[in-house]
Amino acid sequence: MMNTKAIGYITANYAGNEPSKLLENRPVAALPFLGRYRLIDFPLSNMTNAGIHTVGLAMPGNWRSIADHVGHGGDFQLDRKIGGLYTFPGNPYGTTKRGMRFLLRDIISNRELFERSDAPYVVVMGANIIFNMDLNEVIDAHERSGVGITMLYVKAERKHSDASRLIIGDAGRVQKVEPGCEYGDNKFIDCFIINRDLLLDIIKHYANADYLDFFEAIAGDMARVDVCSYEYKGLAIGIFGERSYYERSMELLAPTVYDQLFQKDRPIRTKAHDAAPAKYYAGSNVANSFVSAGSKIHGTVRNSILSRNVIVESGANVTNSIIMYGCVIKRGARVENAIIDKNNVVPENTEYRGTPDAIMVIGKGTRL
Repeated sequence: MMNTKAIGYITANYAGNEPSKLLENRPVAALPFLGRYRLIDFPLSNMTNAGIHTVGLAMPGNWRSIADHVGHGGDFQLDRKIGGLYTFPGNPYGTTKRGMRFLLRDIISNRELFERSDAPYVVVMGANIIFNMDLNEVIDAHERSGVGITMLYVKAERKHSDASRLIIGDAGRVQKVEPGCEYGDNKFIDCFIINRDLLLDIIKHYANADYLDFFEAIAGDMARVDVCSYEYKGLAIGIFGERSYYERSMELLAPTVYDQLFQKDRPIRTKAHDAAPAKYYAGSNVANSFVSAGSKIHGTVRNSILSRNVIVESGANVTNSIIMYGCVIKRGARVENAIIDKNNVVPENTEYRGTPDAIMVIGKGTRL
C-alpha cells in the first residue's frame, strides 16, 4: 500500500567521531550488522514497511559500498516507475558539533526532491541509530498535533556521548537539542517528521547557514517553528564506535532482545545474495551464534556472529567475536573477544584475543 502522506529522506553523509579501523574504507551506514545486514537497511526498511515509496538518500564521499548494497532499491521495493530510491551526493561537512547528523547544505542542494512531491510530510532519518517501528503511527500523530516538526526520542538506557538529547518543555515541545546524553535523558533517535512546506521555507530562509546541522541552524527558532516530541518505547540501538558496535551486536544474541528488533510484520530487508546455507561438518560445535549463508564450520563457534562465506577450520575456536565476510580461521587458531573485518585469514595455531573491556579489532584485509 502506497503512503501518500509522506516521502523519505535518509542521510548517510556523516562519520563517527571515534577513529575506527572498521570505518577506514566504508561509511557508518554501510557497516555490516548481524552477519547479513548493513545499518542502512534499517531506515530503508522502516520507510518501505510504512508504504513510503519515494526516498532520497544523501551519500557520503566514500559512497561506493552503499551504492553497491542498495543499487536501484529493488531489494527494498524502491525500484519503481513512480517514486523510488534517489541517491545524490552529499557535501563536505561543516563545523557542526558532535552528535548532529543532518547537514543543511545537503537538504538545500537537493531541494528538488521536496519541490517535486505533493506529499504533505517528509520523514527524515539517519542510519546509525537503528530501530523497527511503524512510521505510520508517528506520521498520524504528527498530523493530529498540527505542529511543524515531530522529533522521536527514547529514554536513554546508558550514557551516549555521541547521541543528542532533547530538552522538552510543556506539552511535549522541544526547547533545545544538545550533544551527548546521560542515562534517563531524552535521547534523539535521529528521526523526525517535518511539514514539507515548512522544510521548503527553511531551505529558503536558512541558506546562509547551510554549513550547519539542520537543528543548529533553527536553534533560535524552535518555538516559532513549533517542534514537538514523540516518545518511542521500543528498542533503539545506537552504533557510535567499535565498543558500542560490539556490545549492541552481542546483546542481540539474546532472543528476547532480537525479537524486539526483528518482527514478522515489519521485515528488515537487505541485499539478496545467492549462497548455499551454512554447512556444519562432523565434529563442529556451534552454540548461541548467528552463522550466515555460505559459511563452513569445522571447528567451534560460541557466542559469535559470522557473516557470509566464513570458514572455521577443524580445531579452530571462535568465541565472543564478530567475523566478517570471507574470513578464514585456520586450523588450531583461536579468536576471542574480537572483531575481524572482511577478507582476513587468521593463521594456523595463532591466537587473537581481546578482553571484554578492550575488544581486539582487525581491519579489512590486514596481513596477519
